[in-house]
Parts: sequence; structure tokens; C-alpha cells
Amino acid sequence: MSNLSAERSRHALTEHTRRLTEAAGAADPTAPVPTCPGWTVADLVAHVGQTQHWVADIVEQRIADPALLPTEMAEVPADVSAWPAWLIDGGARVVAAFDDAALVEPVFNAAGDDRTGGVFWLQSQLNEAVIHGYDAAAAALGDVVVDFDIDVDVAAELVTNHLAMLTSPTWAALRPESATAVSGAGESLHWHADDLDSSGEWLIERGADGATWQPGHGTADATVRGPAGVLLLILTRRLPLTAVSPGVVRLVGDAELVGHWVANTAHIAD
Repeated sequence: MSNLSAERSRHALTEHTRRLTEAAGAADPTAPVPTCPGWTVADLVAHVGQTQHWVADIVEQRIADPALLPTEMAEVPADVSAWPAWLIDGGARVVAAFDDAALVEPVFNAAGDDRTGGVFWLQSQLNEAVIHGYDAAAAALGDVVVDFDIDVDVAAELVTNHLAMLTSPTWAALRPESATAVSGAGESLHWHADDLDSSGEWLIERGADGATWQPGHGTADATVRGPAGVLLLILTRRLPLTAVSPGVVRLVGDAELVGHWVANTAHIAD
């Protein structure tokens, strides 16, 4: 399912953790995060750092039974000045946990799909670093960031990861309202990253029993074209379509369908 090599994913995870740390350090810890309603920068730092250590525990210990998942979270340093080192250390620990063996050995996969648990958690942590790095940048700026840089291959990987999670049995179990809302009567959406070849196309169909997706091109009720990084930020509700300059993203077909899909992904803070 992954088009991004493990080495490339690990490198991107390191880089985006660094960028997230710098952006969070430039913001007031009590500042609101405009792209995560109800969160402050302190909440963002705690979430990212604690998740890093929680996932590292799972992967390092090769936990395959969900009943054995860690129940305690790492303690957030009380001293704000210690946050950058804590985040960088957590990022380094989780990257080190994803050695080649961890990607093939039995590890719990929370999505319940055909990925190994190691691949699932690596993609999940890359998503955390990129999306919450955007959140930190928005908090530092006090508004959405239109020109946030995400390498095209990383963005495409995370669009795929996002759709895989939204259409997984786990999502239906944990977010039933979202899963019901993105179901439908055969309506289809086509997302097309125009800075990629055919690896940057995704077809979604809203069926009565839930939404499904597949890579590739096809006729759809609505097509959204644009740079992969911008599509990722739109799909994860970080960047409103209205914030993008005309011509950067092109929507053909049923705009209401696109709006409904994005509005009901339940992808706010996690």
C-alpha cells in the first residue's frame, strides 16, 4: 500500500518533527491553535510528544495484542524551555523504533487493514509530524498557512494514509457518525495531484455500506485537482478551499459533494 520507502519515510519524519518543534517554539504556549479548535500550543506539544513515546513503546516491544497497549503516557516537561529537546528526542526515538525488522514483524495495526503494524504506525507518525507541524506553524502565525511546504511524495503518501484510515473498520467503529456521513448512494469523488504522475490520483465511492477508495483515474461526480500538499491540507481540514489562490486548486463537478466529504471526515485534531 505504501509508495514511500521506509528510509524516505524516516527521513521525512525526522525533518517534519524538527520543523514542528521550531514552529511550536516560536509560538506562545498559551496561544490557540487556529486549525485545532480548543487546543493551545501546550496541548499540541503534549499530544505530539506523548504520542511519539506511546508509539515507540508499541513498536519497540512488538506489541501485537491490543489488550497489551501502553496505558500510561510520557510526562510532559514542566519547563517550557525543555519542550524542544523533548520533542526532538521523542521524534528520534520513534524513528529509531521503525527499523526494517519492525516493519515486517507482528505489531498491532489499529486500522485493521492489510498493512503491517509497523508500516501503519510509521505512516501514522509521519502524518502526525506533518499535519501537526502545519498546526504549529498556523499557531505561530495566528492564521492558516497557505504556502506550507510538503514534499510531493510525502503528501501523496499521507493522502493515501488518510483515505485508508477513513475507510477502515476501525474508523467505522470509533467514528460511526463520520463513517455514516461519508457513506452514500454511489456518489464518487476524484482527487488528482497534478504535480505527480498516476500515483497521485485517488477515486472514492460513497456506497450504502461505507466509502471505499482505490488509486487511479476515472469519471466522478466531482474532481479536485491541485498540488498534492494542498490536497492533503484540504482533506485534513487544515486549509479551506477558499484560502487557496484561484487556479491553484480546480474543482469540477459537484462542489457540495466535495464540501460534504471534507466536512464529515472528523479529522480535527487527531
